[in-house]
Amino acid sequence: MNNLFLNTEILPYCKGCGHDLIAKNTTKALGKLNYEPLDIIVVTDIGCHGIIDKALNTHTVHGLHGRSAALASGISFGTDNPDKKIIVFIGDGGATIGLQHIMEASRLNVNMTLVVHNNYLYGMTGGQTSGLTPVGFHTTTSHEGNQFSGYDICALARTAGAPYVSRITGIGDISDQLAVAFSNKGFSLVEILEICPSYGVKLNPKRKLQEIAASSGKPLGEWTQHREPFEKHQGKKTDDLLGEVREIKKVFQSYLKTTVSLVISGSAGEGVQLAAGLISKACVSSGLCVTQKGSYPVTVGVGFSTSEINISTQPIDFHGINVPDMAIITSEDGLAHNRKRIESMTNGKLMIDSSLEVPKTGADVIQHDFRTVGARNAAIFAVFFFALKTGIISSEAILKVIEEEGKTDKLPLPKIKEALAKVK
Repeated sequence: MNNLFLNTEILPYCKGCGHDLIAKNTTKALGKLNYEPLDIIVVTDIGCHGIIDKALNTHTVHGLHGRSAALASGISFGTDNPDKKIIVFIGDGGATIGLQHIMEASRLNVNMTLVVHNNYLYGMTGGQTSGLTPVGFHTTTSHEGNQFSGYDICALARTAGAPYVSRITGIGDISDQLAVAFSNKGFSLVEILEICPSYGVKLNPKRKLQEIAASSGKPLGEWTQHREPFEKHQGKKTDDLLGEVREIKKVFQSYLKTTVSLVISGSAGEGVQLAAGLISKACVSSGLCVTQKGSYPVTVGVGFSTSEINISTQPIDFHGINVPDMAIITSEDGLAHNRKRIESMTNGKLMIDSSLEVPKTGADVIQHDFRTVGARNAAIFAVFFFALKTGIISSEAILKVIEEEGKTDKLPLPKIKEALAKVK
């Protein structure tokens, strides 16, 4: 096989699928332009076309449904090498779902080429009507023929500002037409019309692709307008995001000898993520390595709030906690969210608010009234309690972080210190 970009001649599509022709002509066009496989970044969407990933020798990124244009835009923004070519594969279903992403990429003139595989329906999920299905076309959800005119994706992209747009049929050798699009500087879109052999052909017998394309009212063609592509400096606020992050220097000592995983959980709005950040930064200031991950419902401010923290004397290569070594639970919401993990603990420590029913667990249970300083600061008090009971970090390290972040007057520290003085 002499195709540099494909590792197989047998692509994973149904017999007669136009996706096969598009994939092979894409790689043929890239060859004509003298690209090497690793010069190419292919971003695919959910859909039948997306299963091409494993057959490509290029860089590949597989996105969520409708999000491939957005992912490719991010890649383009972060790629400084103009010799790299970013190609997006998306179906008519994904283009419908991600229409706004395509419009924004057109408007900003992001450097990439978007190839729309338009077979007039959702092929992977059962042949349903998409936003690009033409009037009269039969799908599994429009047995009498689609009653609505589909979007004109080419007209929309042109109106949004795309400098190069074309609509072609997926018949024969289309590599030269793709090569033109790939040669464009900035955003280009190619809509390739196909007919799905599994649903389109069966539900629209005797109809030919050329006739379907002609009757859709959306002409084949090529449209251009001059625009300069998006420049890296546009909208850029800083050269180094990490340069704005405060360096945490080691000023305290820790006697931790091994790796410890900790889960802190309570109710949303009660300072769980703030408390986790304080303990994590205190660990770093004590010479330890830390990872922190927060989780909470999509609706912010209600339900649980959980933070997972790994603490180690060595660099941490993988963040993940199945069953924690330690857990701090300050409310019923936090307990409900982590009950299974707590019940799976066979050792370690469970620090739980005294108002809560203690679940069955193999951990050493320590009950305390964390909410005595008020519900909003229960988690803050709990991390001081954690420092006092474990000795992994000191209270002084946490106080130092609070001071450096300007939160001294925003937290009830006198009340917390008074409550800590009563801890046995």
